[in-house]
Amino acid sequence: MFKIPEGTESKYRFVMLAALRAEQLQAGALPRLDSETRKATVLAQEEVAAGLVEAWDGSQPEAAPAPAAAEE
Repeated sequence: MFKIPEGTESKYRFVMLAALRAEQLQAGALPRLDSETRKATVLAQEEVAAGLVEAWDGSQPEAAPAPAAAEE
C-alpha cells in the first residue's frame, strides 16, 4: 500500500489520479520514474505517491502550449 502524498485531499483523489495516469501509461506515455513493475496501475500509484503527477481540475481548460520559435 502506498502512503497518500501530503497535497492529496483524500484516498479517493489518490485513486482517481492513479487511474487517470494509468490510462496515460497504457496509451503509451513514458514513465516518470524507474520501477521494477511493468503494470501500469502499480506504476501510476508509485508516480502519484512520489508526487510526480499533478492534480488537474477537469473543469478548467488546459493551458495552451507555448508556440515554438520559428527558425529563419
